[in-house]
Amino acid sequence: MAVLMRVFLCLVAGVSLLAAPEYRQAAPGYGYQFPRDHFDHREFRTEWWYYTGNLHAQDGHRFGFELVFFRQGENRGRAGNPSTWRVDDLYLAHLALTDIDAKRYRYYKRLNRAGPGIAGISFEEGRIWNGNWQCEWDKATGAQDLSAVADGIRFRLHLTSRKPPVINGENGISRKGEGAGQASYYVSLPRLEVEGTLNGAGVTGTAWMDHEWFTNQLSEYQAGWDWFSVQLENNTELMLFEIRHLDGSIDPYSAGTFVDRTGKATHLSRAEFELKPLEFWTSPKTGARYPLRWRITVPAQKLVLECAAAVPDQELVSEDASAPTYWEGAVTYRGSANGVGYLELTGYLKPMRL
Repeated sequence: MAVLMRVFLCLVAGVSLLAAPEYRQAAPGYGYQFPRDHFDHREFRTEWWYYTGNLHAQDGHRFGFELVFFRQGENRGRAGNPSTWRVDDLYLAHLALTDIDAKRYRYYKRLNRAGPGIAGISFEEGRIWNGNWQCEWDKATGAQDLSAVADGIRFRLHLTSRKPPVINGENGISRKGEGAGQASYYVSLPRLEVEGTLNGAGVTGTAWMDHEWFTNQLSEYQAGWDWFSVQLENNTELMLFEIRHLDGSIDPYSAGTFVDRTGKATHLSRAEFELKPLEFWTSPKTGARYPLRWRITVPAQKLVLECAAAVPDQELVSEDASAPTYWEGAVTYRGSANGVGYLELTGYLKPMRL
């Protein structure tokens, strides 16, 4: 799950939902092929590659990071413009770093067209990039190298996947509602071993990667979502998302995935888990009230976990009224097993619109 796609729909002139029928919709029965499906699918309107992780330096100092690449189709089915600067796709990227021990959160955003090599996705080159933020893939081994430079942040991280790709949902799609095409193709790499450097210091840790592509997803009666990634010390993983309606009820298409030690994934329907908020934090910047401590129960897996934010203020406040403000950050899990992960909370300031 991710939130910044609305920037494309609101900030950039010429973006029109009327073009959506020219794009394919997610449908059951897709035949995934890797490594090709780790890259772009331009016949779908929206796509993202979402990296989050928890790191620690040699002295024990802890960090959370997020690096996200978005592609938004804008010009499918149109021809006649040979310019290098034509807008076939728009590219947004988001970088965030949480210094957990210093309780400091920083974030950066950028928006580009492809132009002459400014941003893009290339299966042939094994690369996803936006300026000097990029992911380089070794297609033979699946290893990835993330690198980014921003004011006060410089990192290069080598990611090694310890489990095969997980296909979330059922019949190859992750449904987000009952409407036609209201679904995505949703792939996770839930256990990425990380080593590299952050601001010149060596770091190690674990990361999670989500890759989704779709044309339609949320509907007008859905307000936002709560999304959890869980990496437990017993070498299992859990992903859960809960979609909230405008009236406060929970969408029955909320779902999750449990991944066992061997990498086998089990789909979880809404009836197979419970998410209960326990404690809230009110943002001094926006007044939004976010649930930052949760109890998670998954009876079939004998899991009872308490999720707590590593730092309360991990709110990404939009400087523009047309872009969303939301909370996303590093969390810890304690209970029947311990671990780390990330939590995303959207629609608490105002309803989300994708």
